[in-house]
Amino acid sequence: MEYDTFEKNGPALLGLGAMGTALARAWLAAGHPPTVWNRTPGRAAPLAAEGARVAGTAAEAVAASDLVVVCLLDDASVGEVLAGVDLTGKDLVDLTTGTPAQARARARWAEERGARFLDGGIMAVPPMIGAPESGGYVLYSGSRALFEAHRDTLAVPAGTRYVGEDPALAALHDTALLSAMTGMFAGIAHAFALVRDEDVALQDFASLLAGWLTAMAPHVYSTADHLESGDYTKGVTSNLAMMVQGNATLLRTAEEQKVSAELLTPFMALMERRLADGHPDEDTTGVIDLLTR
Repeated sequence: MEYDTFEKNGPALLGLGAMGTALARAWLAAGHPPTVWNRTPGRAAPLAAEGARVAGTAAEAVAASDLVVVCLLDDASVGEVLAGVDLTGKDLVDLTTGTPAQARARARWAEERGARFLDGGIMAVPPMIGAPESGGYVLYSGSRALFEAHRDTLAVPAGTRYVGEDPALAALHDTALLSAMTGMFAGIAHAFALVRDEDVALQDFASLLAGWLTAMAPHVYSTADHLESGDYTKGVTSNLAMMVQGNATLLRTAEEQKVSAELLTPFMALMERRLADGHPDEDTTGVIDLLTR
């Protein structure tokens, strides 16, 4: 496709931590040299040697391109770095990790300063940036017009997934996915704690565990179906009554292995509450109702 002068020159990029540096290198490798700025100027030197243009101030970087990408420590840093900077007519993409409420507030802040706004949630670690085979992607929400205008540039570092006009949706998806990952890591930690002091080959066990978790992953689709239909008993094979009864064995095994069950018991307590409320034929979807305040 044809690129205008901006696309050839690349975006302005504020923030050169590990992720920001990876983004800059991806654009450099694709022939879109960015204009970069960082509070600690020394971090820009290696990128300058690779072809990036280095701005002396954040305002100078912003002035260099229509597309301004910020990847800073936190939302407060975004406000501090861009305070007093002219954003009129700019397209601001915020890849700084934040909350949904912060994204909405930052979108209003940008629009008051004459800029279009797009929030992003990076579902990747720095080594995955610029490596299409890694499966990394960035969730985007906010101005669809901005996203469409710069889709090709934004797709250089990682895949793109636009999730809606509400600026909060990228951060919401990001934290929801990371929350699920955190729960999975808790289960993995408990599983290894159970077996590590026994005559168990840990790499062999890891293979079994990975396969088991992969086999269980499609459960997410039945959960979505239950929530959409309102029928939490639809297609259930292992019901809540059965699972709560089985939890006793999990807890007893942990005690025998001298392993704390503190990673499991909060969820088990919710399962017991849902069962006590009279829902023995459901699966665990009803726990979501208990979590929603």
